[in-house]
Amino acid sequence: MKLSMRGLAIAGGLLWGGSIFCVGLAHLAFPGYGGTLLAVAGSIYPGFHGGSDFGDVIIGTLYALADGGVGGFLLAWLYNACAGSAPRAAAAAE
Repeated sequence: MKLSMRGLAIAGGLLWGGSIFCVGLAHLAFPGYGGTLLAVAGSIYPGFHGGSDFGDVIIGTLYALADGGVGGFLLAWLYNACAGSAPRAAAAAE
C-alpha cells in the first residue's frame, strides 16, 4: 500500500502550522507558555522571533505550514520508495 504524498504533505503542514499557531497565541495570552518551543522555532525560521506579537505568530505559522508540508511529502516519498522494494507477504508465501 502506498501513501498519498499530497495528502500527507497537507496533513503535515496543517498539523505543524496549527501547532505553532496555537502555541504562539497561547504565548501571547500567557507569556510563559511555550517559550522554549517558540525559541527553537525562531532559531530555525528566519524572521520569526518566538511569537513576540501577532504578526510574528503569523510568520511562524506560514513557515511551519511550509516546513510541515515538505516534511510530510518527503516522509510519504521515502515510505513509498521503501514499500515498493519490499516483497509482499502473499508473494513470499507462494
